[in-house]
Amino acid sequence: MAHGKRYRNNMKKVDAQKRYPLTEAVAVLKSFASAKFDETVDLAVNLGVDPKHADQQVRGAVVLPNGLGKAVRVLVFAKGGKEAEAKAAGADLVGNDELVAKVAAGFLDFDKVIATPDMMGQVGKLGKVLGPRGLMPNPKVGTVTLDVTRAVQEAKAGKVEFRVDKAGIVHAPVGKVSFPAEKLQQNAEALLEMVHRLKPPAAKGIYMKGATLSSTMSPAIKLEVAQAASATA
Repeated sequence: MAHGKRYRNNMKKVDAQKRYPLTEAVAVLKSFASAKFDETVDLAVNLGVDPKHADQQVRGAVVLPNGLGKAVRVLVFAKGGKEAEAKAAGADLVGNDELVAKVAAGFLDFDKVIATPDMMGQVGKLGKVLGPRGLMPNPKVGTVTLDVTRAVQEAKAGKVEFRVDKAGIVHAPVGKVSFPAEKLQQNAEALLEMVHRLKPPAAKGIYMKGATLSSTMSPAIKLEVAQAASATA
């Protein structure tokens, strides 16, 4: 894949053989010449797990202390009092049967989905629509819950869900390039800490094998993950 001049110039600022402490990696990332938009900063963590085994799955969520730097549209499937609670908490879209039908017909103008347990019988039918987009509510990450107020508030505050992929890597956004370095570092530390905390008992050997920090249009910077993990313990 051919890269443009800006990417190649940014690449010169990165020592490909070095694993950077998180503070230094954020500084390097902030020094890059940026694109014409506010790029998203992503963290990728390579884990020593075999995702084919159910007991080595890594899935969770974390509320980033400084949010994601964007407005999050939250949809809630709920009935009765929980419907009113979701609206009061600030959900953008709230409903039950009619809203399920609307999403089934192709409506996807939202970023997060929350559901009360009594709605999952109907919401489960939306698996083919929501699943591939990572939007299916799940009790493991707190999006199937009776505590609708908390779920909506956390989603609005920048709650990030993550799941290890087939290659054993967790990918998640941790903010925008425009964030102050300290806020980017705090968000990255929060994610690393949560991934570290979710180590499956069945995982053997080195758990956090490596990690990289990058923005939408930038080269990746390798992280010194042992230090990052211990710094957040």
